[in-house]
Amino acid sequence: MFTFPKPDVEELLQSISIIDFAVSPDEKQLLFCSNFSGKYNLWGMDLPNAFPYRLTFNDQPSEGLLYDKEGRFVIAGFDQDGDENTQFYALKPHGGALKQVVYQESTRNFNPLLSKDGERLYYTSSKGNPSYLNSYCLDLRTGEETTVLEGSGGATYIAEVSEDETTILYSKHFTNTNSLYYAKVGDEEILLTPPTDQEHTVSFAVLVSPTEVYLVTDYEADFSYLAKFDLETKTFTKVKEVSKEGFTTLTYDKENQILYIIAEKGVEDRLYAYHLEDGTWERIEIPCDLIGKLVVAKSGSLYLLGRGSTKLGNIYKREQGEWVQLTRNKMAGVAEEDFIAPKVVTYPSFDGLEIEALFYQPKEEHDKGEIILWPHGGPQHAERKSFNAIFQYFLSNGYSIFAPNFRGSTGYGLAFTKMVERAWGAGPRLDHIAGLDWLIEQGYGSKGEFIVMGGSYGGYMSLLLHGRHADYFKAVIDVCGPSNLFSFISSVPEDWKPVMDAWVGHPEKDREKLIEYSPSTYVDQMTKPMLVVQGANDPRVVQAESDQIVEALKEKGRDITYIVMEDEGHGFAKKENEIAVFRQILAFMEEHAGRKVNV
Repeated sequence: MFTFPKPDVEELLQSISIIDFAVSPDEKQLLFCSNFSGKYNLWGMDLPNAFPYRLTFNDQPSEGLLYDKEGRFVIAGFDQDGDENTQFYALKPHGGALKQVVYQESTRNFNPLLSKDGERLYYTSSKGNPSYLNSYCLDLRTGEETTVLEGSGGATYIAEVSEDETTILYSKHFTNTNSLYYAKVGDEEILLTPPTDQEHTVSFAVLVSPTEVYLVTDYEADFSYLAKFDLETKTFTKVKEVSKEGFTTLTYDKENQILYIIAEKGVEDRLYAYHLEDGTWERIEIPCDLIGKLVVAKSGSLYLLGRGSTKLGNIYKREQGEWVQLTRNKMAGVAEEDFIAPKVVTYPSFDGLEIEALFYQPKEEHDKGEIILWPHGGPQHAERKSFNAIFQYFLSNGYSIFAPNFRGSTGYGLAFTKMVERAWGAGPRLDHIAGLDWLIEQGYGSKGEFIVMGGSYGGYMSLLLHGRHADYFKAVIDVCGPSNLFSFISSVPEDWKPVMDAWVGHPEKDREKLIEYSPSTYVDQMTKPMLVVQGANDPRVVQAESDQIVEALKEKGRDITYIVMEDEGHGFAKKENEIAVFRQILAFMEEHAGRKVNV
């Protein structure tokens, strides 16, 4: 009877995101951060499934969301328009005015933890030690604050405080592939992995008794596994590993003596349960491809925030072995079956290394034969099966998306992830070119007809590919990408600077490599139309990174469009900005679709 138009960008990009959640101690309230209103705020739901109500009106995304263990108040962290200077506030469980708890302008604050009685707040902060960070204990009754950890050597983050507050677990972050965990017991500081010169990571640790710590580590291994450390005997024991899967986080169920373990297997997640009493191990099926957060209530009930390539983020509760969906986050006007899932493909790179990629293809009736190469951000991150409204928008307009997990990506082992370190513009660049050559060989595209688009490291790679391989592309889109590695290294947040030598390179010792790997070196070869997007408040890739490449290209008379978002940081937190920018991006691509551009 009716023929309905395909969804517009505004409909697709009005998809609702849930980015964090917490469950009240009595499990009668669910608290979550969502952009229902177009901007992020906190919302509440009285369980079971009830209509959500708004709790905050500051229009900022939250992090570090947690309830007081008696349910009297909630702690939440907010920054200002993407500046990442998070401050901590308290609010009543049913909303009202925010009360400043930790607030000092231009500081970065992390990892809030409440004491068992809710009277003390532990947290990590850049104040007083911006490079390596300190951790503090704030008495919420008196306002008195004491320093409990002084960071040194690497950014030092508090991770857990025992119920009797005599033991503190904390991590030292040297690089993304070299991070260690320690326990501070009184004045004694104990390393939780055996001493070694071999770099490795401990990504998570939990106390299950006064003397037992379980941790996730890749010590003497390529993929991370579950291990145990005895604080009395100083004994490290490997407990459980799963072939070709990397464990990432632990959640402890004290009531039932169960450890829940999230593992990465390429582009998907797995969930396991390890029963401490008898050592049994089981895999738990999940209602999603990826787990954003896992919470165990005091009763032992299990909650998760999950999403998939065709599933928006929703919160679920496990009841009698089955997952019950608590939130009903759906896309208006689009059925889940109308979204397009990616194919998982592999291809050999220039040196024979196997690269996995997600390949999204539009429905045949919409297909324009256009392919967007999507280098992911990070770079030590990965493109995984997560719902992406931007991808669905491009697909509905006839564009395919090819997203390779190039060397340096996570989920493929420690050695693979380390391959990008001090080699930002080497192997990863050639992995992308090998991917394009594979697409050409398979008959999906032609040289000179691709569009490249990415954000953060993906923006950097888009610029570098433009400068070094312009003959593959007809248009280039860079969102918040570094353009000059020297200026990038000097302008990142202070607590990032200690890792830059090992991660990106040393400005003097690696000078020639940094010149070779900087997109700004190849401005003369950047001949294709380009669109650059930048957040004015971005603390990771500051606006000057985009300003300088845009100015250099303008001086050469290139076709370049520049969009600066005055109230955004490293990405989009506000729907009106995201919609406006991606309308322009689609218009830019449409202008150059179907014709090869030569300058």
